Amino acid sequence: MSKGYSLKHVNELSGGDNEFIAVLVQTFLEEIPPDLDSMVQAVDADNPQMAYQYAHKMKPNLQLFDIDLLSQIKQIEAWSKSNKSKEQIKTVLNHIVEIVNGAIEELKVDFP
Repeated sequence: MSKGYSLKHVNELSGGDNEFIAVLVQTFLEEIPPDLDSMVQAVDADNPQMAYQYAHKMKPNLQLFDIDLLSQIKQIEAWSKSNKSKEQIKTVLNHIVEIVNGAIEELKVDFP
């Protein structure tokens, strides 16, 4: 089974420095879960601007770890600029949560 993340870009950025890789992983594990929760809460509270801020903030970290959610993050960003109801973005949000939480769990196992 393939991983929900890749270290390809992390390795390129770090030049193979394992300590730096560990720092990047630890930073991801510290920052992404609360940002993800805040994005979910923002959508639940029907606060599109806050949802946009968290989606936009998470985007570079997701790209760094090659977590393929760019189109879904862009959908959250687009939703925040529309007048559509939160129900119309829930499926996309749930997919993001599922994929990111899976990658988080894998990273915790791979970097104890």
